[in-house]
Amino acid sequence: MEEQKENRPQAAPYEAPAPPAPAACPPGRQHCRIGDQETNGKNSTAGSHDFSDPVYKEIAITNGCINRMTRDELRSKLAEFKLETRGVKDVLRKRLKNYYKKQKLMQKEPINGGSCYDYICVVDFEATCEEGNPPEFIHEIIEFPVVLLNTRTLEIEDTFQQYVKPEINPKLSKFCISLTGITQDIVDKADTFPQVLQNVIEWMRQRELGTKYSYCMLTDGSWDMSKFLNIQCRISHIKYPSFAKKWINIRKSYGNFYKVPRSQTKLTIMLEKLGMNYDGRPHSGLDDSKNIARIAIRMLQDGCELRVNERMHAGQLMTVSSSAPLEGAPAPQMPRYRN
Repeated sequence: MEEQKENRPQAAPYEAPAPPAPAACPPGRQHCRIGDQETNGKNSTAGSHDFSDPVYKEIAITNGCINRMTRDELRSKLAEFKLETRGVKDVLRKRLKNYYKKQKLMQKEPINGGSCYDYICVVDFEATCEEGNPPEFIHEIIEFPVVLLNTRTLEIEDTFQQYVKPEINPKLSKFCISLTGITQDIVDKADTFPQVLQNVIEWMRQRELGTKYSYCMLTDGSWDMSKFLNIQCRISHIKYPSFAKKWINIRKSYGNFYKVPRSQTKLTIMLEKLGMNYDGRPHSGLDDSKNIARIAIRMLQDGCELRVNERMHAGQLMTVSSSAPLEGAPAPQMPRYRN
């Protein structure tokens, strides 16, 4: 729900400290290699903070070479390795560095590739709204989409979508209808939130999430879980579902991975920087979720380790450290009703 999210402050993203840059060597001293082929330009030596193993010195040297490559040189080298060549220069640079690092470390000692989880469930709610988003307005979820991303095949394996009947403000504003494309007739015929949530949980159980397969929720920002779902559960007099208490905020992951400011982590900007266009209807919850999944796929391809970075605790939004133990979401269960 991009329009609503952009008008609200979000928790500051966790910023991982940048690694020390390697110092430059005198020109002409030696050439560095990328994929066993020499690259032109000056070289770098490993700094005093490098790991002791020589492989890390090689990686640092190559990173220095990659930093000095032009966009055309980066695209040419990526094409040589049959990697994606779309994106802005910083994205291309990060992609090539991660590819080379992975190749060198695998030569040293085979490592387990892939994601932290077997599946990622991408969710982007649509909610009732009014023009200007007055602070006293209570948002109710009116579309519950889930996009199931297989992190091994890097494909969207399945989708879920149901609309929800609002209870406090059952009549949609003209602004809401225009923004989301959801009509009054659609929500009038829809189930209330508890029934839709039960349907979501049954859909997830049928796919053995949390039992046979590990999984995690992923959202575009903090507000889907900490605001919309939190408020909706109170409206519907049910407890907050345990499977949604931790999630990946892809805006934080994207900003930290590609080293860009928070202002460049809006959905349409992330797509643009990765060389992609929005596919579908903006502010359709399902289409937004599919496009968020496309970003997640590209990040996984570029070597990003997508893992939980936010959670709900005692009704409050909390940041999860990247050093925290890795845990998938529990098997989904219908939460109890509140007294």
